[in-house]
Amino acid sequence: MNLTEIPKIRHANSNNFFLLCGPCAIEGEEMAFEIAERIYDITSRLEIPWIFKGSYRKANRSRLDSFTGIGDEKALEILQKVGRKFDVPVVTDIHSAKEAILAAHYVDVLQIPAFLCRQTDLLVAAAKTGKLVNIKKGQFLAPWDMKNVAAKVSDSGNDNIILTDRGTSFGYNTLISDMRGLQTMSQTGYPVIIDATHSIQQPGGQGGSSGGQREFVPVISRAAIAVGIAGVFMEVHQDPDNAPSDGPCMVKLNELEAKLTSLEDAMYRGGVRNAKRLAEELLKKEKEIICNAFSDAQHGAVESRWTAEEYFEETFNTKEK
Repeated sequence: MNLTEIPKIRHANSNNFFLLCGPCAIEGEEMAFEIAERIYDITSRLEIPWIFKGSYRKANRSRLDSFTGIGDEKALEILQKVGRKFDVPVVTDIHSAKEAILAAHYVDVLQIPAFLCRQTDLLVAAAKTGKLVNIKKGQFLAPWDMKNVAAKVSDSGNDNIILTDRGTSFGYNTLISDMRGLQTMSQTGYPVIIDATHSIQQPGGQGGSSGGQREFVPVISRAAIAVGIAGVFMEVHQDPDNAPSDGPCMVKLNELEAKLTSLEDAMYRGGVRNAKRLAEELLKKEKEIICNAFSDAQHGAVESRWTAEEYFEETFNTKEK
């Protein structure tokens, strides 16, 4: 799958990692718009392809009285408004086949939660919507088993798939990120991203709710970028310490730009973007030399049926040649 195939994606040809970013849950229209506007400005400056993320419903909670959302239709309508206002693709979680059909009317990407990644009926329903499907690897699942998970979607007629690693259970209340698993998952041929904010989660770590170590979000992100993954999943909030869902994991909104800039720096130092840009510059220079040589050769000769540009495109710029 190519980034350019994602509806409304911006900066797809920037050679940058792509970003799934937004709040854990939609708490209201004002907060969603404020976060989206801030991310839009940052990703525009940094030329980062971005998909707005927001859960319209939180089904997997620690307690019965935990926050689950503001109402399905209301939250989905807010997600749709964000997509239209900022002209960006939007992703949200689904938890049942029925929800897949409902959410597909409002968003561009359907996300399969990690705990549900083996639910065949859910994967098939998501596939049949025709939407891009982001599947999170279960904390209990080996990375090489994700090929079977992805196959449930592709064999249902939808090959628009992203795979996300959000950590692996490592004893009680703890997750660990295995960078080897990212490489293994990438062998499926689908884009792989790291969920940096849930990888540092401490499930049930606060007794009645999950904890997290947000100070390690940059560490996990930079390590994954060094491995060569396609993108990063990162949740943000204006005031995460008082957020109703996954507060300890979310990045503070006013710190987002610095963290994304550091990831770009990591790509530069690793040579990934420099190498791609150098290759593009060399190809551009090669075209210029060939076109100039063609023009010089035609000077004073019988007029050619081609222009220099047409000659280059016909002779050199083809898959066969």
